[in-house]
Amino acid sequence: PLSLLKTAQSHPMLVELKNGETYNGHLVSCDSWMNINLRDVICTSKDGDRFWRMPECYIRGSTIKYLRIPDEVIDMVKEDAQAKSRNRTEMNKNRGGNASQNQRGGRPGGGNRNNVGNRPGQGYGGPANNAMRLGGAAGQGNRLPHAAKNRK
Repeated sequence: PLSLLKTAQSHPMLVELKNGETYNGHLVSCDSWMNINLRDVICTSKDGDRFWRMPECYIRGSTIKYLRIPDEVIDMVKEDAQAKSRNRTEMNKNRGGNASQNQRGGRPGGGNRNNVGNRPGQGYGGPANNAMRLGGAAGQGNRLPHAAKNRK
């Protein structure tokens, strides 16, 4: 929503507040709390009987019920999102290999067998990690050997 508002700057929009009032104007600016500044504003009362014209107004984001933004702005945001998605795909192709394999210890599908962080002794059960465990066999996870379970 915030990227949509940033793109909608200088475009006309309608803002309806939770109390029922509506504000029609051109978006000047917005912030991360969805507080917005409008210029050339026409305010309509809740019942629609009264109108006010204002050169500018500030609307607190927490009072907004909904926004109506022109379709052209929404189309611009969709195009930007698609372009970013294409760029990410191309960057991943240029890196070579599957990103999940590179980040997850080389196992296809990623992750480790124990679903615990990649600390020593808690990997997926390869030969290097077995030495850190209490003598467990490959793929046994962090379970104690049978003889160690019965000791007190």
